Parts: sequence; C-alpha cells; structure tokens
Amino acid sequence: ATLTADDTSKPVSGKAVATYVADEIAKVTGSGELVKSLSYAANTNKFTVTMADDTTSEIEMTGVAADLSYNKSTGLLQVKNAAGTVIGTGINLDLERFVSAASYDHETHKITLSFNDSSDPLEIDVGDLIDTYTAENSTTVSLTVEKGPFIVITGHDLYDLKLLLEQTEGKGINIYTHGEMLPAHAYPELKKYPHLKGNFGTAWQNQQKEFAALPAPILFTTNCLMPPKASYADRVFTTEVVGYPGMQHIGADKDFTPVIEKALELGGFDKDTTFPGINGGETVMTGFARNTVMSVAGTVIDAVKSGAIKHFFLVAGCDGARPGRNYYTEFVKQTPKDTVVLTLACGKYRFNDLDLGTIGGLPRLLDIGQCNDAYSAIQIAVALADAFGCGVNDLPLSMVLSWYEQKAVCILLTLLHLGIKNIRLGPTLPAFLSPNVLNFLVEKFNIAPITTPEEDLKAILG
Repeated sequence: ATLTADDTSKPVSGKAVATYVADEIAKVTGSGELVKSLSYAANTNKFTVTMADDTTSEIEMTGVAADLSYNKSTGLLQVKNAAGTVIGTGINLDLERFVSAASYDHETHKITLSFNDSSDPLEIDVGDLIDTYTAENSTTVSLTVEKGPFIVITGHDLYDLKLLLEQTEGKGINIYTHGEMLPAHAYPELKKYPHLKGNFGTAWQNQQKEFAALPAPILFTTNCLMPPKASYADRVFTTEVVGYPGMQHIGADKDFTPVIEKALELGGFDKDTTFPGINGGETVMTGFARNTVMSVAGTVIDAVKSGAIKHFFLVAGCDGARPGRNYYTEFVKQTPKDTVVLTLACGKYRFNDLDLGTIGGLPRLLDIGQCNDAYSAIQIAVALADAFGCGVNDLPLSMVLSWYEQKAVCILLTLLHLGIKNIRLGPTLPAFLSPNVLNFLVEKFNIAPITTPEEDLKAILG
C-alpha cells in the first residue's frame, strides 16, 4: 500500500494518519492473521506490519512535507513545506523528515509515533477503526467435551467470553461455547486461547435437558435463560442484563472467580464425551461472515456464471420448541446439490451438523454467525447484487426464516425496509400482524408462510 500526496490546503489531523495506517492494517488482517508489531524505517519511508506468522506487509508513505509539529491542545499534526506554509490533509506526510520510530500494540490497538524533534510522542487509539477480534476465519468446531474441569458459556457477548478466557488461562479449565456463542471460534483473537475447545449442546430451548447432568458451571451472558431446574440450578451464573431469583450474578467488575471455583469443584467428565448435534454430526463449521465470503467472492461469482451454483438459500432465524420446526431440517436436507445454504442465529442448530458437501471447494452450508450478524448476510447479498449488476430481489436467492419474537422483529423490519421481497416465514407468523397488516405485506413484499419443504422448494426453483 502507498500513501501519496493529495490535497495540500488543509491542516493535518493526527488521527487521519492513524486512520490510513489502521485501514491498511485492517486490509492485512482481513486474512484473519494477527498483527504482531508495526515498525517504521526512515531510510525507506515505510511502515512494516509483521503478522503472527512472521509474514510482513509494507505501507509506503510519500509526500512533500518539510516540517511537522504536534499541538497537544488541539490534537492536530501540522505539516509545513520549506516556506513554512501549512500543507497536507492528514495523509500527505513525508515521514522520513520527522518520524524517528513507530510502534503498534495489537492488544490496546494504539499506534505510537516518535519524532526527530523535541515533540512529545503521539499515541493514537485506533481500536474503533479495527474489528475488535479481527476478521472471521472459517473453522471446524468439535462437539466433544474433553475430560477435566470446564465451563460452558452461552448468550451473545463475545467480550465476556474474552474476559473468561483471560481469567481461566493456565488454570486447567477448558471453555465450551453454547448456543449463539458458537461463532466465537471463528475470531482469531478468541481462537488463540488453546483452552477454547469446542461447542456444547444445541439451541436455547433444549437447555433444561442438556444442562441437567452437566458436571460444570454455565455462564449466561445475555438472554435465552430458561428457569433453571433444581438438578443444575447451583451451577448457573449470570452477568450483564441476565438474572434469575436465587442464581449467582457476576457484577460489573467481571470477576469470574466463583465460576472458576465451581468448575474446579465439579471436576468435569472423567473421559472425553461427545454430544452429537441433532442429526448425529460430531463437528460443526462456522465463520462464514461477510469478510470470509467476500474473500472468495471471485470463486462464488465464477461458480454462479458457470452454473455450478444455481441458487442461494438463507435459512436463518431463531429456534424454539413449537412443533413444526423440523421443517427447516428437512428443507436444508432436500436442497439440491447445486445450491448453497447460508445460515445464522440459533435456528441453525436444526441442521448445522449436516454434511452437505462442497461446490468448487466451498462448503454448501455456510454459517454466517449470530442473529446479530444479520448485517453480514445483507452485505453478502448486496455485494453479490453489485457483482451481477442487479437488485437483491433479482438474485437467485431465497430467504426462508424461522420466526421468534424479540430481536427477530428488528431483523424482519430491516429486511422489509430494504425492500427485500419473497420472504418465507414460519412456523408461525408474527403475533403483531393484524389481518390488514398481513395483507399489506403480502401485496407489497410477497411475504408468505412456509408450507412443506417439498412444496416450497418446488415453488422457489420451479
């Protein structure tokens, strides 16, 4: 990457320099690798980004500056030419003239610039410019719990998981995700902890059965807590907005010591134990959010153009206990081999342990992530539409959603706001849909209830 002279009429913002460097770092880390360090060489006028695997990437800085000063009160870097006139836009910097050293801390996400003159070093926090856990990597996750002490963490809060991993490091305790925590395995900043071992259990509505004889504590970080049964109530811990009478709550200090002590007390299983998915699978895959999918966009587009991929299905949404939700299992099983199934949210546990094979080396079943990652699904659809020069509704893409209340309402309203049509929804329609509103959605968006997998597939594919 090369930073070149641009507009020379404006003062220089220190954060603009960091923005450029951070953006280039983000491009490098798009592969999922971690940044180990960043250095600057005045003789070559380049930043060198060193990755965790010791590969490097260079960011070259060029420009026309002659002098630099930093005003701590205004937060501005000013670059002057030889005549003393302020020039630059924040990216028009000849660093060879004034930067003596640079460093990047991947834990705090701070860039520190030291200068040749007497100016104080400039420290710029760029954490808001880089994904907290870096880009997702597709990964295979084991459904086997290894012998020994362990903790199950459920909910949606990845930061709580990071804190738990830090506090259990070196203590002989393994960590297993549950429910919507599964996508955590795809983030390098979380996956780097060797004691993040795998995933336990399925979707939220099965917890009272799955947790009953579990020799380990369960930490709930967000919603989806069901009233704990007496058989495991002493092992339930809550934090953040989750709570239940009689359950121990971890406060804002995020000291998970009681959870850790309970894990050591219970001891876990005395041998490795596998808990297969609903369909008998012993592993699942995750990590196919927009960064991963877009990294192979060329392969996907070529496969569509060649006819290797005929259709995309987004089979996603929340799971529940109501009869009829096995529809989604059967629907995915019956999708043709020249189609790709995208999924997200806890409804995926109905089928995410199925082996649907591959197309051109790509898995046919792609788990985008949590329900909160619906944004990624939208971005993938928009990117595909742009690549083919059409609208999202013109893509060979069908959305078949499993409905539940709560945040699913927001996701559905977002899809409608974006003009997405032909959504199939089930096993029941939203309770807030009056006959008049339903008729409007049918007429304007062609929204429809699911019927049977066979009938719906025939209607979609012809």
